[in-house]
Amino acid sequence: MRLLFVCVGNSCRSQMAEGIARSMGHIADSAGTHPADKIASNAEKVLNSKGISTKGMKPKSVDSFSADDYDMVISMGCGVNCPMMPIDEDWELEDPVGKDLSVYESTSREIERRLKLLE
Repeated sequence: MRLLFVCVGNSCRSQMAEGIARSMGHIADSAGTHPADKIASNAEKVLNSKGISTKGMKPKSVDSFSADDYDMVISMGCGVNCPMMPIDEDWELEDPVGKDLSVYESTSREIERRLKLLE
């Protein structure tokens, strides 16, 4: 499945979703309406702990993507409104930015659970 995960900063949830989805065999990307300067270090730690490389991953603008290239566009739950990007599902996940590693780990488990439901 071709998946695009969108949020505001593209530094935490959507990056973890991209990495986890790819590790599960999906074609996946992530983007933000206002991309951060870098991926959150705790998001990188969580992905690396799962054996998922973060090499080359960086926050990207949603303007660089087209919904037509994906089977599903999934909002991570931050009230993202992309006028040119229809959202198929909103996962309504709490933003872990600035929180403890355990919150990132919990978020990653929920992302993985939801991805399994798509299969």
